Amino acid sequence: MGPMTDPVLPRLILDGGLGTRLADRGNDISGSLWSAQILRDNPDEVTAAHRDFFDAGADVATTCSYEVTTDGLLAAGVAASEADDLADSLLRQSVRLAVAAAEQCGTDALIAASVGPYGAGPGRGTEYDGDYGLTTAQLAAWHRRRVDILADTEADVLLAETVPSIREVEALAGELDRAGTPALLSVTVKPGSDGVLSDGTDVREVAAIASSSSAIRAVGVNCGSVGDVLAGARRLAEHTDLPLIAYPNSGERWDHAHRVWVPRQNDGGPGLLESVPDFLEAGVRLLGGCCRVTPREIAAVRDRALAY
Repeated sequence: MGPMTDPVLPRLILDGGLGTRLADRGNDISGSLWSAQILRDNPDEVTAAHRDFFDAGADVATTCSYEVTTDGLLAAGVAASEADDLADSLLRQSVRLAVAAAEQCGTDALIAASVGPYGAGPGRGTEYDGDYGLTTAQLAAWHRRRVDILADTEADVLLAETVPSIREVEALAGELDRAGTPALLSVTVKPGSDGVLSDGTDVREVAAIASSSSAIRAVGVNCGSVGDVLAGARRLAEHTDLPLIAYPNSGERWDHAHRVWVPRQNDGGPGLLESVPDFLEAGVRLLGGCCRVTPREIAAVRDRALAY
């Protein structure tokens, strides 16, 4: 498992927004399956998008599995008799494509198998508020099959990301521990909250769960503005000795109903590149970008981090 088993996690540069990179390459991700549609219909484009980030200097590839769920496929019109098998196949394919891209680029980068939140499946875009109405046990059961499939691939680590709910954090930690594969956990925080989970829970509760997990190697925040992600990382650092993860988005908000990106009011803080020293000083060891962060920006972040 490489660096994921090292006592001290090395500094790694994550990739950027894979789905939005696919869009920048001319692919239509506006449908309900988002990037999973391209995974299904044009897998060569997924490999090419991974290569773009590797060429920019990314040390980690996040697989195109975030939106791959049986429920999502059913909602997109896949027959009930085929949905489970298709979901399993696409999950495995997402890892194979990332591995192939790394081989083509001659890099020994880590492959992080993305485990998206319930909100990205039947939750209808609720990954930013965690308003699921489900118990921890129900969420664990919903995640179980996907975690098991991805744990049985060539992925180096499972990445449970964009998690908005403390119940989902509990559910995922339990499933990741049960699977026994090294894992990373990244949550979303409320804008302007100074480190409060999207469902209103203080992230110190996330830190406690992650710290007691046998599988989770690092914990962090993603898919928020630079200022919000940095505030969340700093809050986590107060309550855990685990290495931290941070990968903010461009600062825009995803409008799930209209399937468009909506500008947010600037939080008045510096951008991702200018904030690299702040992230590193906060204890972030896995640093990159989320939605709408491009390979060019990842290359700049890498240069800044190496120079720090």
